[in-house]
Amino acid sequence: MKLKSPVALGILALAVLGQGGINRALFPLWEKNFSPRKGDLRGLSGDQLLVALAGFREMIAGILWVRADTYFDQGNYDAILPIIRLVTMLDPRQIDVYATGMWHIGYNFTDEQSRSDRRYIPSALALGSEGARNNDYTYELFFETGWLWYHKIDDNYGKAVEWWKEAQEREDMQTARKNILTMALLRDGKLEEGLALYNTLLTDAEKKMADATNQDFQIRQNRDTLESNMDNLLVRMAQRGYFARKGGYEKEWKYDTDPPYDVGFSAQVVVEDRKILRVEGTWNVQPVGTRIRIVLRDAMDVNDPGFVAAGMDWDSKSTVDLDPEKDVTFMQDGLFVKNQAFYRRIDMSRDPTMYPFTKEKYFVEFYYNPRSAPPHIQDRFGFSGEGMGDKNYLNTEIREGQRVVYARLELTRDQILRQGEWASKTPVIRTVNFVPTGTSSQQEVFEVPGLRGAAAAPGQPGQ
Repeated sequence: MKLKSPVALGILALAVLGQGGINRALFPLWEKNFSPRKGDLRGLSGDQLLVALAGFREMIAGILWVRADTYFDQGNYDAILPIIRLVTMLDPRQIDVYATGMWHIGYNFTDEQSRSDRRYIPSALALGSEGARNNDYTYELFFETGWLWYHKIDDNYGKAVEWWKEAQEREDMQTARKNILTMALLRDGKLEEGLALYNTLLTDAEKKMADATNQDFQIRQNRDTLESNMDNLLVRMAQRGYFARKGGYEKEWKYDTDPPYDVGFSAQVVVEDRKILRVEGTWNVQPVGTRIRIVLRDAMDVNDPGFVAAGMDWDSKSTVDLDPEKDVTFMQDGLFVKNQAFYRRIDMSRDPTMYPFTKEKYFVEFYYNPRSAPPHIQDRFGFSGEGMGDKNYLNTEIREGQRVVYARLELTRDQILRQGEWASKTPVIRTVNFVPTGTSSQQEVFEVPGLRGAAAAPGQPGQ
């Protein structure tokens, strides 16, 4: 039908003017909630971009996230990554997607022996940082990012403190979650700040309990927990000699951390087969509860600013990139100590993508930090290792203000892959104080010198 009558043309003109008026009225709302500037839409297809600009971003994001749930159930974790990124670009206010994405990226990608692929951690941190910026009105993503530093990385507690302090600034921060900041402060060596926070939280909890019309169980439980934790901290600071050292009279009394105890660390690594290591060693500490970190990684210049002993530059990504570095090898595991010894067979042969071994040389690092130890171990070693020693591998440099145990050995690519001259010989590397048993005549041993000379006798004070 042709539009030639004046009436029809008038109706069309009114419709156009009406649409323009509606667009003008709705534009501020669209700009606030659906504008492409609220999310990075680069990389979207033409159809996706059209839907986004039409104002259906949140709806499409919701549909995609429902689809992701199916992939979770199926264990198809790789398929979830692009959906996570697409949903957060379409709807940057999807807090649950950011939080779930961080957990998924940081924890779900594992090898056949359930070791996490830690090459993904920088991506998880970058996703959490972006989510926190886009949703800075709530504590949630600040808390989640701090938890990744505290629990998964479990080393740089200063970062956990930074993120959780930001979370504390948000009005919706849950009361029970405020308490965990004290734990991060203690592990970061800020004992007095942690004690002061306990006191502040306890004062607030007592006020809430006094103001409550009925004695709410959670309010009372929170108050009692804070009081117990603060009392325990005060006792430990006294018994471990913190107050005495601060006052300059530590020599007048014997404290639980005196004298430093030699842990007698030693280790040996045998390349049993292609990408299969047998790790064993000694740890002269009787109580169960020690896990020594072992890291196998690409060798690099230790003077490089990006080098972190027994770790990596976790904060290296400023933007979200969900793909790990394909040519990087980084394996981390825990060596559980029982009866003053540890043994672990590490099989990396079934995970060629996770362990590509593209470099020529590799570090095998052993690392123990008392700040991550349980309280009954810290009662002897102290908050920062002041009660721990080792004649060979005590290190006071790689972690500022801390005494840690650190040893670094080296392997070549040919040794790990059992190729070339190592196809018929078994590579063995060990610390200088390890006592080998049953060494085959085909095994070549590389003695690695200690940092402080000869090994200490078991049970003797360390330096």
